Amino acid sequence: MSVQVEKLEHNMAKLTIEMAAEEFDKYVEQAYRKNKSKINIPGFRKGKVARQLIEKMYGKDFFYGDAVNEAVADGYEKAYDECEEEIVSRPTIDVVQLEPEKPFIFTAEVALNPEAKIGEYKGVEIEKIDSEVTDADVDEFINKERDEDARMVVVDRAAKEGDQVILDYEGFVDGEAFEGGKGENHPLTLGSNSFIPGFEDQVAGKSAEEEFDVNVTFPEDYHAENLKGKAAVFKCKVHEVKEKQTPELDDEFAGDKGFDTVDEYKADVREKLSKKKADEAKNKKEQAVIDKLIESAEMDIPQAMIDTQVDQSIDEYAQQLRMQGLSLDQYFMFTGLNREKWLRIPARA
Repeated sequence: MSVQVEKLEHNMAKLTIEMAAEEFDKYVEQAYRKNKSKINIPGFRKGKVARQLIEKMYGKDFFYGDAVNEAVADGYEKAYDECEEEIVSRPTIDVVQLEPEKPFIFTAEVALNPEAKIGEYKGVEIEKIDSEVTDADVDEFINKERDEDARMVVVDRAAKEGDQVILDYEGFVDGEAFEGGKGENHPLTLGSNSFIPGFEDQVAGKSAEEEFDVNVTFPEDYHAENLKGKAAVFKCKVHEVKEKQTPELDDEFAGDKGFDTVDEYKADVREKLSKKKADEAKNKKEQAVIDKLIESAEMDIPQAMIDTQVDQSIDEYAQQLRMQGLSLDQYFMFTGLNREKWLRIPARA
């Protein structure tokens, strides 16, 4: 088998692959063996009809269909391995010669990895990136660590914003309890806005073992259709009020972090932040230079390369859907999309 590579415009190439007649005949023989048991000729048992007789009756090209498919698949794979160019697309196949006792010739048009032409790069200027570590940076880091080590402690007082309350609640609309409106021993941080607007405000000021009603109105855009815009009453009871207690910044806290004093702890934090900021600044500078070079670069990206990337994205997404028991066609049916509309969506989960 021989392979010739012809460079085309727009980073495309044509591979001309020639296979000797004797080599192609092996694929014809494989096609005959694969299909002979399906051929029924009066006077012969199935699978016992000689290839020459079948070709005499139906033509020399009778088995060419299957033979070409296999020959092209194997031939292109070998050509791909032999080709010194970097191929970045699926091939477009065209059969050039397919005649008895003559070489089998086909072409494969492919996209090649495009080379970027870099513009002027000397004297590229970028903005200075500040990598200085301030006292505020150190304090912010330490306060985050203190916050991570904070404990929720039960307190004997009315709840206020920032506290966590453990409460039971059950919601009613028009006097009827509704699905999903009941909870027991639910931890709720006041000020988190994790409940319906107005709910947490009415829990603030309540103490342990206190029972009370919370009156709210569900938003018009609430996810449950049967509750949108409805007035509701929640019967509530607080079991506990917990306060977030953050450890003091002292030598004991520094000791928990592996240091003898607060000053040693702060010095270590500053050193680590300085290294982190220096690394980030270095990376940002490098990326800024690359971005500047990209702005001035020219690259002719073949359409076949884009099409291949699109097809791969579709295949990957279809595989994700199959893992969920859904086909791509079913997905389109349920969403009202088609392939063209779907590809125009900027991002998919």
